[in-house]
Amino acid sequence: MRKIFLVSLVALCSYITNAQEISQQDALRYAITDLNGTARFQGMSGAFGAVGGDLSAISINPAGSLFFNNNFASFTGGVFSKSNKSNYFGTAAKDCDSAIDLNQAGAVFIFNNNNPDSDWKKISFGLTYENLGNFNNNIYIAGTNPTHSIDQYFLNFAQGIPEADLANYDYLDFGFEGQQASLAYQSYLIDPNPDPNSSNSYVSNVPTGGNYRQQNLISTTGFNGKVTGNFATSFKDILFLGANLNVHFTDYIKRTSLFESNSNNPNLGIQKIDFENEVYTYGTGFSLNVGAIVKPTKSLRLGIAYESPTWYRLRDELQQYIETVSTNGPDVYNDFYNPGVVNIYPVYKLQTPSKLTGSFAYIFGSSGLISFDIASKDYSNTAFKPKNEIVYSNLNQQMSSTLNNALEYRIGTEYKYKQASFRLGYRFEESPYKNDYYMSDLIGYSTGIGYSFGNNRLDLAYSYSERDYRQSLITSGMNDTANINNKTNNVLLTYSFHF
Repeated sequence: MRKIFLVSLVALCSYITNAQEISQQDALRYAITDLNGTARFQGMSGAFGAVGGDLSAISINPAGSLFFNNNFASFTGGVFSKSNKSNYFGTAAKDCDSAIDLNQAGAVFIFNNNNPDSDWKKISFGLTYENLGNFNNNIYIAGTNPTHSIDQYFLNFAQGIPEADLANYDYLDFGFEGQQASLAYQSYLIDPNPDPNSSNSYVSNVPTGGNYRQQNLISTTGFNGKVTGNFATSFKDILFLGANLNVHFTDYIKRTSLFESNSNNPNLGIQKIDFENEVYTYGTGFSLNVGAIVKPTKSLRLGIAYESPTWYRLRDELQQYIETVSTNGPDVYNDFYNPGVVNIYPVYKLQTPSKLTGSFAYIFGSSGLISFDIASKDYSNTAFKPKNEIVYSNLNQQMSSTLNNALEYRIGTEYKYKQASFRLGYRFEESPYKNDYYMSDLIGYSTGIGYSFGNNRLDLAYSYSERDYRQSLITSGMNDTANINNKTNNVLLTYSFHF
């Protein structure tokens, strides 16, 4: 076994390379949006497609801004808490994270047409900010893998690369695949195959025998936000039409710390592996919405709305580090390789699926309302671009075959008593996967209360959702996954006022 000590690079280098590793999970991070918005909106689980009269309702159906009688503004802050229970080969673990964040802010301006000869009675303009996704989350996975070591990840990339390249070339000289092989080679996790008939192949220095104790801490931070410009107009107070132009921006950091140990041969080979990664994704996007609401009677409202795909331009940055502990008889070696490099990858594009929403609402005068939304989103249309690049082409084909057209159902009700309002909501979202083994359906509940002080109002809401999914410890080389049970609890407070 080769043995020398390595030192990390003193200076931090920046490098632009032409390939990176992206996955379905990266696409779904933006294709699946959280239930966010005002406290009133969340208290009714977002069932606002035909109700309108709320700044977050505009994100579902742009025509909803016409149901304000006066200029209106609102600001929403909240506490977001995510709890994750993992199960990996029978070992349970738990971690959680919480954050305080600005969830929504905006205003709408109402202009009434006083011309008695015109059938177009009102127009509205709005400008809002919505937090589509709070990425603060911690997942801890621990357990004993009976068969697979994470060395398979590195071997998967190393096979076929000449040893002279790994021995003589700098980390900067490789693309993503070569860099993963270089990490393993420089930390003595792998060695060239001693078989003279197996050129450019490698073997692991991890002792065989199974029962590899593995731990993975995944910590993410960031947000996915949207600024919306809204315009709407009404015809005879019966037909309401609206459109949104949306600018998206995202900032996401994912840190993973993967550790493995074994005791299969304490006198020879790799005993411990610590593999650290930090991925930073940032970018902008664009989308649009159009919608209509019809009032066939004073109490009944019917809505239809279309949300276009979001076209993102994203860029990734990656830093990596590896450390191993190995033995050779009584000698113990601690080898580490820290390239000190930030890989800055070229801009790539992501197109998320469009969404069609149908809505029904019935207004019980000044006493309250009940509403129902059903939405359809075909996740198989999610695509990375440029499509002609093989890394994106293969991934797009995979998403087309494994992802599904999913339905969302939202039911909400509100009861008013004097200045107080009481709300309940329920939502159900089908899994984006054809096989819900990878991700289950989502079930959510909500409740809320509001109080009006004339032109000012305070609203408080609590929402809960739960979903299971499978989480890989590492992206290739081994297919073992942990089952994650995710529970999200949000408490929101909105201050709103007419002006």
